[in-house]
Amino acid sequence: MHSLFLPRVPGLKSEQKHLGLLLNGVDSEGSKTNDYFNCLCVFCFQSLDELVDKTVPESIRHRADLKLDSPRCESEVLKDLKVIAERRTKYGGVTSVWVTITAIRLIPSFEMYWKILAVNCLVLMFRICRKYTQYTPYQAEISQGRLQNLLNFQTMVCDLTGMEVANSSLLDEATAAAEAMAVCFRQTKKKKFYVDSKCHPQTIAVVQTRAEPFGIEVVVCSHSLMDFHGNDIAGVLFQYPDTDGNVEDFNNLVKRAKAGKALTVCATDLLALTLLTPPGELGVDIALGNCQRLGVPLGYGGPHAAFFAVKEHLKRAIPGRIVGVTRDSSGNEAYRLSLQAREQHIRRQKATEHCTAQVNYGMGRRLR
Repeated sequence: MHSLFLPRVPGLKSEQKHLGLLLNGVDSEGSKTNDYFNCLCVFCFQSLDELVDKTVPESIRHRADLKLDSPRCESEVLKDLKVIAERRTKYGGVTSVWVTITAIRLIPSFEMYWKILAVNCLVLMFRICRKYTQYTPYQAEISQGRLQNLLNFQTMVCDLTGMEVANSSLLDEATAAAEAMAVCFRQTKKKKFYVDSKCHPQTIAVVQTRAEPFGIEVVVCSHSLMDFHGNDIAGVLFQYPDTDGNVEDFNNLVKRAKAGKALTVCATDLLALTLLTPPGELGVDIALGNCQRLGVPLGYGGPHAAFFAVKEHLKRAIPGRIVGVTRDSSGNEAYRLSLQAREQHIRRQKATEHCTAQVNYGMGRRLR
């Protein structure tokens, strides 16, 4: 363990220091506590020495001080690691990649070499001139590489979800769910929206927050208790698999929602869909989720690209950018942003969507 996590208490034996335990009820800040005595009593030990004698074999016991350096903050460690990385020999034509701390794992050497090779290849792909263009590819003529990658991302999402149209990413799963609720509201003109209680709590919180300015009533309950007989429901959101990891059969819920003329929204996981029945085959109208599981670092909670896919009848209501295939003036196949009339950079205040995207992460997940 790093010394950052161990209290430094004067007078402790080395074994006790390594365990990070307290002596005589006094911690490194001098405050009194009996917690560790209570823990010892549970396991029938009278002292820390007895605990060490019973659990740490004498043959492996290290009695000398570890001589650990003083604790350091993350920024200082990263700065030193970058200095070390810069000492490496750089060869022309090859991009040198500094692997971030979050990418390092204790894995067999062959797998480590393979991971480093994959990261290098991925970065080289990003730095190809045709692909390393601006964030939002408004100028299609200079963004063909990026548009091609985004189209591949859309195709992957459609293949896994069983849907017909996908956008080129949104900000994250929670805001994508809020966009789905807005789509249901605009399409049905109804102001009641069901959310299954087994959805991720952060998704429920964002949906409730976004619903307030629209005047939408969000009802959070078990999907078995949802009533669609009044035909006053704009849509229903459920998690598949749910936030506890359970996989339920939502066929009956989708049928009941269809009978009540409500749209169905499925928050799902792309990796899980490699084994589960796709939402499209369940009859779902909108499928969304997070791409973090495809290899995006946790990054203290984000950013992570979201995906958003719909059935054909909702293609003009879908939020975000859509990449399509066309022909240029010479008759060659080309890529461009499609259905732009619904976006804020065209219609401004009359736009049907006002969202951001994470196309860099979308491209990266497709390349992986």
